Amino acid sequence: MAKVPAAAVAASGLVGGYAVARWTRKRPLGGVALAAAGSVAAYEWNRQAGPRAAAGLTAAYVAAFAGSHPLAKKLGAWPAVFTVAGTMAATSWAVTRRAA
Repeated sequence: MAKVPAAAVAASGLVGGYAVARWTRKRPLGGVALAAAGSVAAYEWNRQAGPRAAAGLTAAYVAAFAGSHPLAKKLGAWPAVFTVAGTMAATSWAVTRRAA
């Protein structure tokens, strides 16, 4: 089974959660996608870098989701989502890379 980096899972969760919510017009369904990807990413962060790093990255994931909303008012929805997803991926990569 191929391993997908936690950084990619986290970024995909942010983008995919928004996409699901937008295209289905069911925000709770987007939340399920966001939470599912966040859970998988948190598991991998814990496995790769330990519980403290996992807790910090999970908090960053939630902050990225929350931060995309006010950022969308300045940049637009998709640019905001891609900005926070990229930032989250870079942060995840930096933390898990250092732990390895």
